[in-house]
Amino acid sequence: VQLQASGGGLVQAGGSLRLSCAASGRTFSSYVMGWFRQAPGKEREFVARISRSGYTYHADSTKGRFTISRDNAKNTVYLQMNSLKPEDTAVYYCAAAPLGSEVYTYWGQGTQVTVSS
Repeated sequence: VQLQASGGGLVQAGGSLRLSCAASGRTFSSYVMGWFRQAPGKEREFVARISRSGYTYHADSTKGRFTISRDNAKNTVYLQMNSLKPEDTAVYYCAAAPLGSEVYTYWGQGTQVTVSS
């Protein structure tokens, strides 16, 4: 599966952005989808994931501000980001884990999110 992330940009602190990740292929609905981010000089960190059936899990750092969702009919996963903070600045990546695996095998190219103070 190929993943294409979009929706990043520059936003002021307190603002919102919605990231999208479009997937190719007919088996999108069978994948667990996740969002990760990597800030300059830091390791990549988990942001959120969503199961095939829509069960979600968010990292503590984003809980209550970010929401992951998916539209299987559109082969797309979203990350709604509200109340953005400067520390949310990073390149955001979407990823897919095949059915039965906890390993994210497929990765998108990343989209830059910059939050100004």
